[in-house]
Amino acid sequence: MKTTIRNILGEVARLDVPLATLADNDDLYAAGLSSLATVHVMLALENAFDIEIPDQMLTRQLFRSVDSLAAAVETIRRQQEAA
Repeated sequence: MKTTIRNILGEVARLDVPLATLADNDDLYAAGLSSLATVHVMLALENAFDIEIPDQMLTRQLFRSVDSLAAAVETIRRQQEAA
């Protein structure tokens, strides 16, 4: 899952630093993630994982790191499977 998230970030996030230099818990905003890029990341995640990110989860914290994105995707998938 984190590989897919990293691929998405590499395609749409336009970070200021090479993605390969970032650890999974590094701050993506400090690496140059913009608010516009978060929208592109959100749409790409929803498409790649066949999920819908609920409005209440759309916070700055969600997009903070690869780890936070992976945790959110996993939570949403579990919730959708349980429904």
